[in-house]
Amino acid sequence: MKVLIVFYSTYGHIYGMAQKVAEGASEIAGAEVKIRRVAETLPDEILAKMGALEAQKAFADIPIVSHDDLVEADAIIFGTPTRFGNMAAQMKAFLDSTGALWAKGQLIGKIGSVFTSTATQHGGQESTILSFHTVLLHHGMLIAGLPYSFAGQMRIDEMSGASPYGASTITGGDGMRLPSDNELAGAKFQGKFVAELAQKMTK
Repeated sequence: MKVLIVFYSTYGHIYGMAQKVAEGASEIAGAEVKIRRVAETLPDEILAKMGALEAQKAFADIPIVSHDDLVEADAIIFGTPTRFGNMAAQMKAFLDSTGALWAKGQLIGKIGSVFTSTATQHGGQESTILSFHTVLLHHGMLIAGLPYSFAGQMRIDEMSGASPYGASTITGGDGMRLPSDNELAGAKFQGKFVAELAQKMTK
């Protein structure tokens, strides 16, 4: 049973969440968990001006995702930061390249799930995940979110991401806020939940 985590990260927040998603998925017996990243489309010059070039070195050794990675997986968990209430252009560019997979129905019946990040509490976490689901549904994938059995998403004692649509983190306007323990717990829970579903489906 193969679980693939595909992420795009600018400053490392989504990469940190992806690591926790992988940790959760790995807790399920028989799960073969793989992390892949979406290729950066911005030149180094622009990334340097954004203050992101140095941060991206932390995950530069993660292999770039391929179409074969998607086809081989039983479940795919996607991670992307939010850009104006939608997925990042880098992630969209990769998904736009999967037309041949769609034409052959090669992702039909696979489990799909999404996690995200935003700069602010109301910066589009839910709209990003929901709009991402549209792409997965066009591919015939089965959607998995973050069930309310993860009680951390109902906390009101602290600022925190997470919704029934998927795990998320709030980065702050300057990107200096790292994922909280509760947000990381949500990511781990989601990874384990998706792997459990995949295990049931592949029996």
